[in-house]
Amino acid sequence: MQMSDTRTIAAPPETVWAALFDPAVLQASVPGCESLTGSAEDGFEAIVTQKVGPVKATFKGVVTMQDVVEGESCRLVGEGKGGAAGFAKGAAHVRLSPTGDGQTELHYEVDAKVGGKLAQLGSRIVDGFAKRMANEFFNRFQQQLEAPEPEPATSPEDGNEGEAPAKKGWIRRMLS
Repeated sequence: MQMSDTRTIAAPPETVWAALFDPAVLQASVPGCESLTGSAEDGFEAIVTQKVGPVKATFKGVVTMQDVVEGESCRLVGEGKGGAAGFAKGAAHVRLSPTGDGQTELHYEVDAKVGGKLAQLGSRIVDGFAKRMANEFFNRFQQQLEAPEPEPATSPEDGNEGEAPAKKGWIRRMLS
């Protein structure tokens, strides 16, 4: 199963690049991800539960970052085993380029393979599932980067007039 797509993200390339390596962003982006531990340097271990057609399985696997060209491109390579359901493995080659207006064009090419009971479901079901998973991952990833900034608090009773509330999640860690 191979697919590719391009999307424009309303964030500068350095922000998008940092998010690709942030475990919290990745965990929130992977549909059905129950846990994601580790680091981009050493690899991530993940537990993901998904239903493919009539088969529901919990996959335990690893994701590594390979062929990293700082700020430009990388490959996310993963493999998971779902017990009797079989296995899934694949890679996504991700390239970033600035659009000139403070946004980033993210292009990805995905190659995925499955085996075991999953492979017996037929290519139509498996291909549809793989496309849906890739689209959902990149939609969630994009939504995290384009989340609206909170409005500044202006309540004089709190004594914080004009101060913006603390940033949430990975944005706060990046800015500190």
